[in-house]
Amino acid sequence: MEDLRVTLIQSSLHWENVAANLNLFDEKIASIPLNSTDLIVLPELFNTGFTMNAAACFEEMNGVTHQWMLSNAKANNCVIIGSLIIKEDGKFYNRLIWARPDGSYEVYNKRHLFRMAKEDETFTGGTEKLIVELKGWNICPMICYDLRFPVWCRNRKEYDVLIFVANWPQRRAFAWKHLLIARAIENQSFVIGVNRIGEDGNGMIHSGDSAAIDFMGAEISSIIPNQNAIETVTLSYHQLKEFRTQFPAAMDADEFDIH
Repeated sequence: MEDLRVTLIQSSLHWENVAANLNLFDEKIASIPLNSTDLIVLPELFNTGFTMNAAACFEEMNGVTHQWMLSNAKANNCVIIGSLIIKEDGKFYNRLIWARPDGSYEVYNKRHLFRMAKEDETFTGGTEKLIVELKGWNICPMICYDLRFPVWCRNRKEYDVLIFVANWPQRRAFAWKHLLIARAIENQSFVIGVNRIGEDGNGMIHSGDSAAIDFMGAEISSIIPNQNAIETVTLSYHQLKEFRTQFPAAMDADEFDIH
């Protein structure tokens, strides 16, 4: 199977300013050479920042940001993912969109809502995991606070790459960095974490600490905290398969149901 090229974009964000953020990411994506990546990963709520002002910042499906993602995916011949505030059937969702170059897409609604910021009072949580295929790889994208819940993240021979898009604050960066490593080791998968930098509209500071982690917990990226950065990492399916064959810990995993 072919290697998978994943581009992490660590960036500051403009607070509640969709047009400014889309222009910002237009410039960043334009700097990535054409056909040099298979997947571009943007932060959580990349078009607004982590605001609870959903009533003023929401879009509906097929809105400006959704169309922007599809257009950029087509122009750059790769998948683009990130989350945004979507209103559907009278409810707000922190929704990740997996936008393909052919115009098709998948969605994942954040399951674990960050109650300490009253996200659970503003948004409706999702109930279904998303597993998508790209170049033969199975990929599971999730959002920020989901990282803290290993049962939800558990790999039941479903995926090869686990991705987290985030607005994770600097004061809890230790947890972010170590939980990414833990999820990679326990699930025997690559893990990608893309987090924003800078100060948001609530005065919260973010250091980024975006990273790509291999199936043994080793970091394979070199992004520096607190800096705008774009990095493409190459994931080897051969190495992943070989490790899983030599150390088949998943065969001894516990069975369980999620309610």
